[in-house]
Amino acid sequence: MMLGLAALFASGPGLAQLVIAPPTPPPLPLEDDATLAFGDSDSRMTVPVSIGDRGPWAFIVDTGAERTVVSRELAGVLGLPAGADVRVTAMTGTSTVGTVIVPKLSVSTISQATIQAPALQSRHLGAVGMLGIDALQGHSVAIDFDRKQMKLRPSRRHAARMRAEPDEIVIVAKSLFGQLIVTDAHWRNIRIAVVIDTGSPASIGNSALFAAITKRPKALGPMEMTSATGGTLVTNAFAVDRLDIGGVGFSNVRVAFADAPPFRRFGLHGRPALLLGMDVLRLFRSVNIDFANREIRFRFPRAMMGVSVSGVGA
Repeated sequence: MMLGLAALFASGPGLAQLVIAPPTPPPLPLEDDATLAFGDSDSRMTVPVSIGDRGPWAFIVDTGAERTVVSRELAGVLGLPAGADVRVTAMTGTSTVGTVIVPKLSVSTISQATIQAPALQSRHLGAVGMLGIDALQGHSVAIDFDRKQMKLRPSRRHAARMRAEPDEIVIVAKSLFGQLIVTDAHWRNIRIAVVIDTGSPASIGNSALFAAITKRPKALGPMEMTSATGGTLVTNAFAVDRLDIGGVGFSNVRVAFADAPPFRRFGLHGRPALLLGMDVLRLFRSVNIDFANREIRFRFPRAMMGVSVSGVGA
């Protein structure tokens, strides 16, 4: 099981600083098409999640994580019973962690009954919980960055691909362990495998990608990463001169490079690959991730059409 990146620069509230909001029943209603206003936690998205008949609490939406996670502190407040230990792979390594039994988890159209969720410390998560792709399967996640809104909709396989709007690009992805992997991405003529990772504030590339970039990237300095399990990884960030996703070109994109365990988990350690974080995703007006149809739609600002945009200063 793989968990996404939880925090950068050792960010996130300390244990003594954690404030868990009191329960506010009843739980969120389950609608066919609900719009959620999302908040921010270290430049990542949070949505209100209810557990049983209590909540809601702000959980980070992490499309790079295979499983939903509950903080140990919230599990203690709710009195959730312990489950079996499981092995999890985070950005800084693989470890064995305990789980808790969640009687029911609900947000918008999503309702999961009786799941075992890994229980991790909130100071490493940067929130009281994390919503993973196990909860998002069979749904589309439409993120509107202009309005700071998200829609979660049940999704079914289309008989034919839906046409793209004039200011939209549509990418068909491959599915691996429920994760969507984009292959229509390049550095110049070098193909890059891309994982959309809303749980990471920054974009992470592997050493195969760094080696493939023949034009030496501009160094931006060291970057410290703290994973959801509490491990720390220190690496370096660079400004990659060119990144193309579905035909849209970005210039000077900040990428930290590390051979993190998720690349091996997805079988991407030997080829150029990138975990695309929120720093690049926020350059689009909206991103729609449809897990049922293995489809990702990017809607970009009109100023971006046909031109490169700057991810960081040159």
